[in-house]
Amino acid sequence: MVVAVILGIALRGRSEEDGVDSFRRQIDALSSEARKPTVERVKSAERNADDADSSTS
Repeated sequence: MVVAVILGIALRGRSEEDGVDSFRRQIDALSSEARKPTVERVKSAERNADDADSSTS
């Protein structure tokens, strides 16, 4: 029972700013600049796979 009360207080203590900040971080992660390293890794992996396929043929 005590654990439930402490957990309830801890969860209730979160401000809405945390939600807004979290939302902003998620939106920022979708930006083209944030995706750039991932896109480059995928393209690099595709090129390496193409090179491997052409060398085994």
